Amino acid sequence: MTHAHFLARRKRLLKAIGDGVAIVPTAPEVIRNRDAHHPYRFDSYFWYLTGFPEPEAVVVLVGGKRPKSILFCREKHEEREIWDGYRYGPKAAKAAFGFDAAYSIDQLDKKLPELLVDRDTLWHAIGHDAAWDARIAKALNAVRAQTRAGKRAPRAIHDLRAELDAMRLIKDDAEAAIQQRAADIASAGHARAMRACRPGMAEYELEAELTYEFRKRGADAHAYTPIVAGGANACVLHYVENNKLLNDHTLVLIDAGCEVEGYAADITRTFPVNGRFNAAQKDVYEIVLAAQEAAFAATAPGRHFMEAHDAAVRVLTQGLIDLKLLTGDLDNLIEKGDFRRFYMHRTGHWLGLDVHDAGEYKVGEQWTALQPGMTVTVEPGLYIRPADDIPEALAGIGIRIEDDVRVTETGCDIYTSAPKTIAEIEEVMRRD
Repeated sequence: MTHAHFLARRKRLLKAIGDGVAIVPTAPEVIRNRDAHHPYRFDSYFWYLTGFPEPEAVVVLVGGKRPKSILFCREKHEEREIWDGYRYGPKAAKAAFGFDAAYSIDQLDKKLPELLVDRDTLWHAIGHDAAWDARIAKALNAVRAQTRAGKRAPRAIHDLRAELDAMRLIKDDAEAAIQQRAADIASAGHARAMRACRPGMAEYELEAELTYEFRKRGADAHAYTPIVAGGANACVLHYVENNKLLNDHTLVLIDAGCEVEGYAADITRTFPVNGRFNAAQKDVYEIVLAAQEAAFAATAPGRHFMEAHDAAVRVLTQGLIDLKLLTGDLDNLIEKGDFRRFYMHRTGHWLGLDVHDAGEYKVGEQWTALQPGMTVTVEPGLYIRPADDIPEALAGIGIRIEDDVRVTETGCDIYTSAPKTIAEIEEVMRRD
């Protein structure tokens, strides 16, 4: 992605805020222990507007007749660069990232009141960070203290996230290309895990296969903590211990995605540890796969966000009847929510710079209508936890199938390509 894309976003936001000022800091560095830090990851809103990768940075957008974007960042520091690596510094950052001005981060508190004077509105992420709320309040009070000198502070404060969330919800072609690359890398990681899987392996060994393939192909990191859940562990939706042995004749569910240039891929695949589905596993798997196909068909412009979920629930509930796990009328079972014993989550979520990306799911009382450029996951599942009333052949089967989907003008395109049908999975795992 070129910096022209980030510049265009800043211009679009400047137009939206009118005669206001928007303040967007990046994420802070976080201490892991003593003087060791967690791996640094920028704030998604800040990255969306700047593409600037360093910590200790803030972008201030000043609207009005002469709009401008200003970066505050760390100074050049040759000694710290010996220890920590290259720093742009304000001068180089201004030129490289297309800002109208750039200053040392040390000057922010001094210049912020100056930038707020006589502006109508202040925009920032209200309530997101108490320290930043206090810092901005201090700047506002500094302006208010100069009322007798004829200086006016912003009279309104708006939450900037609402504007940015709406922008981030529709991905442009440059974002789509990055998402496709992330999906390709993540798909390759899942295929590698399938090929490597053997009874007696530990879950973390499959996690290692994913990590290797992601990094080998150029991903920056995992997009979230991976789930590698063998057997009944797959019935725990957010199982992340990944430390049990994989047993023969069971399934393993892997929910893992990588991050590329800030954008997340999010894939789930479920497959037999020994490479061959048994009859009961096939029955449940085909139900979930059919539910996903129904959800794909309902993912199209003009359809609302929950239609894919409703379509998947209908197929899953009928499948539960066929498996004799539920009895009764299909519509009545759905209305009562009896399926939730075996399917307790929604069929998807927004996907982008955050794995559960920014954007409203409802507008007023109506579910958000899908538009071209939106990216969603489609991830139905069934989780049959062992219990006295569950047949032994089905007990402990947990299956989820998840793909990443971009809404198009006519329907949707599927980004992800990891083996998915029973035939595809068994072929890639064949050990003959």
